[in-house]
Amino acid sequence: VQLQASGGGLVQAGGSLRLSCVTSERTFSAYTMSWFRQAPGKQREFVAAISWNGGSPVYADSVTGRFTISRDNAKNTVYLQMDSLVPDDTGVYYCAARSASVIHRTSNSYRYWGRGTLVTVSS
Repeated sequence: VQLQASGGGLVQAGGSLRLSCVTSERTFSAYTMSWFRQAPGKQREFVAAISWNGGSPVYADSVTGRFTISRDNAKNTVYLQMDSLVPDDTGVYYCAARSASVIHRTSNSYRYWGRGTLVTVSS
């Protein structure tokens, strides 16, 4: 499964970005999809996840109420809408997939990873 993330960039604090992750995988609708991020000098951390049918999204406490994960199975794409961005949101954002219905917050639960897209939030 190949994943391609895009949509990162430089934004001022308080601004918004929307990340996209697209795959050519024909069984995309069967995968649980997640976003993780890694700030400079820090470990990769969970951001958000969504089940195969888009129900019951899960978020890290640090982004709850500001980020929204969604998916369009017809387009084989998962999105991360990021609003009210703060400098601590800076990092490389990765999309990840696992071929199971249970959502996990740990990175080692995901077999497939995209290359990542850089988000920089200036103060």
